Order: sequence, then C-alpha cells, then structure tokens
Amino acid sequence: MNMKKIYKSTIKMVTALIVLASLIAIPACNDNPDAYVVASGKPTVSYVRIPDATSSDSLITHAFMGTTIALIGENLRSVKEIWFNDQQAILNTSLITPTALIVVVPNTIPDIVTSKIYMVTASNDTVKYDFGVDVPSPLLNSMNCEYVADGGNAVLNGNFFLPVDGSTLPEVYFSPNIKAEVVSATITKITVKVPTGAGVGPISVKSRYGTTRSKAFYFRDNRGMILDWDNTNAAGGWRSGVIASTNPTGISGNYVRFSGSLDDSSWNEDGFSFNLWGTANGRPQGDLFSIDPASAVIKFEVNVDKAWSSSALQMIFTPWATSGTNSYIADGTTPRGLWNPWATADKGTYMTDGWITVTIPIKDFKYDHTGKLLKMADPGNYGGLTFFVYNGGVVGTPCTPDICIDNIRVVPAE
Repeated sequence: MNMKKIYKSTIKMVTALIVLASLIAIPACNDNPDAYVVASGKPTVSYVRIPDATSSDSLITHAFMGTTIALIGENLRSVKEIWFNDQQAILNTSLITPTALIVVVPNTIPDIVTSKIYMVTASNDTVKYDFGVDVPSPLLNSMNCEYVADGGNAVLNGNFFLPVDGSTLPEVYFSPNIKAEVVSATITKITVKVPTGAGVGPISVKSRYGTTRSKAFYFRDNRGMILDWDNTNAAGGWRSGVIASTNPTGISGNYVRFSGSLDDSSWNEDGFSFNLWGTANGRPQGDLFSIDPASAVIKFEVNVDKAWSSSALQMIFTPWATSGTNSYIADGTTPRGLWNPWATADKGTYMTDGWITVTIPIKDFKYDHTGKLLKMADPGNYGGLTFFVYNGGVVGTPCTPDICIDNIRVVPAE
C-alpha cells in the first residue's frame, strides 16, 4: 500500500475536520465520537458556502464538478443520500453534523440537468435545494504524438470533450485556425485527422461548454529544439549517434537509433548513446535553453519497435565546456533523468505502437546512474546533453531493443 497516499489522505481528512469545526460548534465531550446515527425528520439548507474558515462571505449558488462545498442548515444528519442533478455524491459521515454537511460535487457530467441538490432522508423523503453544477470547458492534457503528418490520425487526451450544440462531436482546430475532421471522440479522448496545412502551434477544442487552447503542448512543437538530426546534430562528441530515417519511417525526417544488446550490467556506448558537447558542437556558450529548468520539461518523440526490458534511458545535461570525457556518466554525482517504461509495463517488456511523445520534467533530473536521489543541477549546467541507455537501478532482463528518438526539445511545462 502506498504510504504517501495514505499520509496525504489523512492530512486532507484532518484539514476537513478542522474546517468543519470552524463552521459549527462541536461539543467538547462525546462519550462515543465514532458513532453516527441518521436522524429522523427532514433537513433544511439555509445556504451553501466554500468550507474555508477565512471566507465567511463565500456563499455560492453553483460550483464546478469536483469542488468541495459545505451545506449549512438544520437537521443535516437526517440525510442518508445526496444527489446533484442525477449524480449521487459520496457522503462522509465524519464530515456531517446537525448544522453542516461537507461534500464533493460529483465529477460525472449529469445526463439530466435540473440544477438542484436532492437530499434523501432515512424515511425516503426527498428535499430539494436549488444549486447549479458547472461543467468546465475542455481540458487538454497531451497528445499521444505531437508530430503527425497531414492526413494522419492524431490523438488528444484530456477531459470534458463534449459535443457542440447541434452535433454529436466536439470541434478541433489546428493552427492557423484550420478545422479538422473528428474521427471519434469520448469524454477523455479525441481522434482527429490532421488537416492539410496544419502548422506549429496550440490546438483548440470546442465543446458545448466552451473552447480551450492547449497550453501543455504544441502541435509539431519546434520551440527549444536541441536535436532533430536534420538541422541540429551531436557532431563533435565521441559518439554522435547512429542516424536513420527508415525502418521505422521517421516522424519528421532523420532520427537517432539506439540498438544492440542490453542487460543490467552492460556498457554499450557505441549502440546506445550520443554526446552533445556544447563547446565541441559549436553551440553558443551557456545553456542549451533559456527558460528556468525548474519550470521546464524535456520532450522527444520515441518509437520502440523491438522489445526493451533492461536498463534506463539516462538523460544527462552537462556544462557547456564539458567535452572529451564520459566520466560523468557513472561518477555518482552528476544528476540526470531516468526513463525506463519497461519497469512498469506488463511482463516487464516495453514497445510502442508507432511514434509517441515523451514528456519529463527537468525538475526530475535528480538521480545518479543507479537511481540514487541527488540534487537537481543549477542553471549554468545545461550546455550539453548526453543520452545513454545504461543501468538505472532497476533489475530487468537481457534484450536487443530498437529505440528511435527524434526532436529533443526543452519547453515550458505549460
């Protein structure tokens, strides 16, 4: 069981109880504080508010799904069920007193909107209270792959992908405001055909409840590009990588291919590494990107078309002046990011279904080569970049994977 989750849940519960105590007067003594008995009679609600002791004037008549609210009234322990429109909420008896009831608005979009709360009593009487549930505009989290050719199918992930009025589907627009054909859509996923002429930039999704432009990703993102093996490369390092464009077909021209034999103790630099040394590659002095590392992510496209089951992809930033050495790969002090998706994959083996986009926060570049926790590097230490599949501290099984990588870039997290 995840102790961190238990700890967080406990903190939330304690916080909620403190809030509840601030809303109503709780008796000083109780011989049996764990007992909870549903009261008789009917409840009355005087008003609804945000359960924040510092917000005494925060009375509300509607709230977004997932919002924690407090009903204030009388005889609220007579409530055995509570519904928002046609969606039942979870009642936590620890957060109910005769005069206050704290509840989370259900996260499920109602099928029938009545804009009412329904409180069901022990005797199955229903008491209504006017209250609206707001459905957010679309939430755009990611694309399966940010680089897709015109005419290809792209997959958007998020939430609240509801159809626009008069249709059965949401609408999707690529830069510069080109409407796309939606192939299929669920509440959390849209498959869309990339329109001819789609350009670099955010994607917009329009639903019944509004329009949202993507912030967490750009389509064919070329911001902060470090290596694409068409216009930029890792020449000057001891290993600049094996470059390919076919088998599999590239996502946007050339890419680097890692291949060969791997196991937990292997050191296969020729098959599984490249060194971009800033000074040796002729990059401008300084870091490879100008944004704050703590609020940035590294992204790249990857295609693993032969099974991978051992060692981690180690992503190591080095100072601009570093060159002519690989000592930082296993010195125990140089922080790096580790990506080993096989470790959590079914049967410990990982492959992709074509090209996908990988996103890793730079703030997670805080491990040594064995997975031991270090401190994230300060700005000024990001002028070079080495990728090397090696160790990682998780035991796997020997394998001979193909790991194809393209479009390595550093962009804002949002």
